[in-house]
Amino acid sequence: MKDTPLSNCERDFLLKAIEEKKRLDGRQTYDYRKMKITFGTDFGCCFVDLGKTRVMAQVSGELVTPKENRPNEGIMFFNIELSPMASPAFEAGRQSELSVKLNRQLERCLRNSKCLDTESLCVVSGEKVWQIRVDVHMLNHDGNLMDAASIAAITALCHFRRPDVGIQGDDVTVYSPEERDPIPLSIYHMPISVSFSFFQQGTYLLVDPCEREERVMDGLLMIAMNKHREICSIQSSGGIMLLKEQVMRCSKIASVKVSEITELISKALENDKKARKAGGKCGFAESMPQERITALKMDETPVEMTDVTDRANDIVQKAEAPPQTYPLQSLNNSSIYQDHCGDVVEISDSEEEEVVILHPEKADKAPT
Repeated sequence: MKDTPLSNCERDFLLKAIEEKKRLDGRQTYDYRKMKITFGTDFGCCFVDLGKTRVMAQVSGELVTPKENRPNEGIMFFNIELSPMASPAFEAGRQSELSVKLNRQLERCLRNSKCLDTESLCVVSGEKVWQIRVDVHMLNHDGNLMDAASIAAITALCHFRRPDVGIQGDDVTVYSPEERDPIPLSIYHMPISVSFSFFQQGTYLLVDPCEREERVMDGLLMIAMNKHREICSIQSSGGIMLLKEQVMRCSKIASVKVSEITELISKALENDKKARKAGGKCGFAESMPQERITALKMDETPVEMTDVTDRANDIVQKAEAPPQTYPLQSLNNSSIYQDHCGDVVEISDSEEEEVVILHPEKADKAPT
């Protein structure tokens, strides 16, 4: 099933709004959508809401044999899944061009930037190392999947705890969380992707494009950067030619956005750490019995109830009097009744006959 294409009217409307520096959701040119970061019950499970775009990242680890050319380093593997649940444009069981593109960009952003200390994942040189797998699932697609995926992936890596390992001779023992506390990964820095969309051959620029804005854009520039203003990766797509000044301008904007997002991630991790230390219940599974997920919630609107009686009395006093009514007199079988408006009505007490309304000009012809 393919997604519904945009009509020419919608396309012209979007481009005209961008020319006037207006966006569909009321944001400014350089504004991100509202971002929310939550965690699952297990370590390494992270949900990121970027507007209506929703992404889940799950980190897992297992002991494997290292690569021959890197016997002292662990392995980091990424997998992005685009399910039809996120958008009707995605097909199940088939790796699309978009998923391959996002997977490569995520690898450049996180693995090639050396954000994770892979040597700390080594258990026995040349024999056993940890393989860290990051699965990113798109739950809802409303544009800018790359930014949401990079935020979810790096947050899940910071949140993940691997089991502790003991070595006695040639035996490797993996301890459960009850026996020994799990160990966090060694994260050097947090690279985050920031996307810029260009319109009308680079004349107009938007940050964090939504799904409809992505359909009418001419080109896309993605800059992965950390809070130290170090560019981890940069990629342009769409066949648009960008000037040096435009790229430098985007890098300055990205440095500001990355600092804000990094601070938000740090606060989310700190709040989750405090909640787990206090013994509070958290995560998706713990929310189900409390009906936080399935219950429909609406924002409550405050209503002023102090002067309800006085206002009701004023409305009653100012209201017009109801029209005067006249009761029908009891009539035998068939008779004529003329109301105060001058309309002549023939009334019959027979259930089989219909009531006939006579017009005033025909009242003279009516039987008396």
